[in-house]
Amino acid sequence: MAGVLKWLVLAMGAACVAIGAFHFALGIGSVPGEGAAGATVDSRERFYGAVFLGYGLAWLWAARRSPIPSAAVRLLAGIFLLGGVGRLLSMAVHGPPQGFQTALAVLELALPPVYFWLAAADERQAARPAGPAGAVRAERDEAL
Repeated sequence: MAGVLKWLVLAMGAACVAIGAFHFALGIGSVPGEGAAGATVDSRERFYGAVFLGYGLAWLWAARRSPIPSAAVRLLAGIFLLGGVGRLLSMAVHGPPQGFQTALAVLELALPPVYFWLAAADERQAARPAGPAGAVRAERDEAL
């Protein structure tokens, strides 16, 4: 499970950094289904892009720790979940968005429980005794 956690934390970090950089560079042009917007909306989009890039760097920071800190994983997954709840709130107020945004909402609501479940996997593995039984369990977990 620790290997799965490591891969998921790295993937989330890399994806968020890439998405944040994309939104930062392109502004409102990075948003599917959006037309031209004024300077205010473009400025806000680029600001949020920079924040999302920083959020991705926080995931990468967590991935580089040994063991990966469960508190950081839970905090970052909770922020991601809150983003999905925000999309649900928007849907309730304004109706359904462009299809890609709906797909993102599904990911933002579905992935956090996986991260919450796996959050302590690396800490648990690091706390195991190093005897033969611990080595067998570690090999099994790495194979998953």
